[in-house]
Amino acid sequence: MFTRLKSKMRVHLGGLLMLSVCGLASAGDVTIVAAEFEDVGDSQWSVSVTLKHDDTGWDHYADDWRVVDEDGNVLGDRVLYHPHENEQPFTRSLSRVKVPEGVTKVFIEAHDKLHGWTEKRLMVDLEKVQDGTLTVVPEEKDSEDSKSKVS
Repeated sequence: MFTRLKSKMRVHLGGLLMLSVCGLASAGDVTIVAAEFEDVGDSQWSVSVTLKHDDTGWDHYADDWRVVDEDGNVLGDRVLYHPHENEQPFTRSLSRVKVPEGVTKVFIEAHDKLHGWTEKRLMVDLEKVQDGTLTVVPEEKDSEDSKSKVS
């Protein structure tokens, strides 16, 4: 009887483990939906980024995004301190992002607690700024550095 009970417990524990792994896997990587840059002068930018991620709670949620240059130098970093399970997609901003003179292309990278930094980052061409602002959305989702569409 003890052996049968032990066997049933293994089956139930195995099933629970599979459900939890499937739940984590279904959330997937964080997606960068859009980025908006506003020139605030003195080579500084106000940046708003919209992310989408199937946050499942404190163990798996989109927890960071950053602006980097072509060499990977971090120009600005926005830490997200809690899950956004009921707010998808969501937008958060960062002010005073200093982009060095001569840098015309930057990238938005996003992070989640389980998968780390997504390979699908968003390229932003600052030469396309008009009237001090630029909104960028990914054109294709399959490339490592998504080409951007300006609106």
